[in-house]
Amino acid sequence: MMKNENIIQYIYGIADNALILGQRLSELCGHGPILEVDIAMTNMALDLLGQTRSYYQYAAQLSGEEKTEDDVAFLRLEKQYRNVLLVEQPNKHFGYIITRQFFYDVFHLLLLEELQNSKDETLSAIAKKGIKEVSYHQRFSSDWIKRLGDGTAESHNKIQEAVDDLWQYTDELFHMTEDDAIALENGVGVDTATLKEKYNNRIKEVLEEASLVVPETKWFQKGGKQGIHSEHMGYLLADLQYMQRTYPNMKW
Repeated sequence: MMKNENIIQYIYGIADNALILGQRLSELCGHGPILEVDIAMTNMALDLLGQTRSYYQYAAQLSGEEKTEDDVAFLRLEKQYRNVLLVEQPNKHFGYIITRQFFYDVFHLLLLEELQNSKDETLSAIAKKGIKEVSYHQRFSSDWIKRLGDGTAESHNKIQEAVDDLWQYTDELFHMTEDDAIALENGVGVDTATLKEKYNNRIKEVLEEASLVVPETKWFQKGGKQGIHSEHMGYLLADLQYMQRTYPNMKW
């Protein structure tokens, strides 16, 4: 039998990715390489944070406690976040930003395409609403991968460097936690393990068109979905949670 806590943890496994990646993108507001890209990435951050709100509102409702979406986002400890390591990686340079976005966007769209069939009507509705946004995210990041990979020698080298470094975080996207398995068994969740082949094919197709090479590494990082994060996560949460923790219950 699936308990509310299982659903809540399953929601965190999806929503925390959107929150943390949205936070990373929001750090770039006013710092994009050109105005059009700056505005586009800011809007993508808003898309992700909007999706996060819907997930967290539902999780707060299921908790049966007097919680709000703000409590869920800002008052948990680092080990209580269930996002993958990929989305918390820092904005090293534009090639890293776009590669991180591309690697996540491809997975995110595949996930939502399946999640819209969930027996949980709320999760299904959130997925259906988010698909259009995430489809744009994937087009945006894919186009920039091609543009940089097939551009100058410098842009090609930088984007290949980012692909090589960030590829090690992609396998975790398909790991199934205990709560994921329970959600799947009850018709609520998605079997992410079955998405891996389609994911790799889409990634390979875009990278080859961009004259980039798919890394051959067989060794991957993991732990984020179990609350074991990289050194970057603490700094990110210090910024994200500062206002709420410094001025508790503050209202705008």
